[in-house]
Amino acid sequence: MTIWVNEQIDPSGMIYACIACCDESQAKDCHDSFQKNLNEIQKASGWIARLRIVESWDDVPVNALKLN
Repeated sequence: MTIWVNEQIDPSGMIYACIACCDESQAKDCHDSFQKNLNEIQKASGWIARLRIVESWDDVPVNALKLN
């Protein structure tokens, strides 16, 4: 199983927002949205939007919104 995990991470490494799903298209749309929602000041201070793949729901952060 492939699970796509979208994370918005602050400069200290804390996950600010996280959405996980099994649909690649939906995951990429979400990642684009996360990227667009970061303003230039956030980007300059180290905020990032990250899209990663995991193979188990056990590898998804517990605070994630999980979409099937």
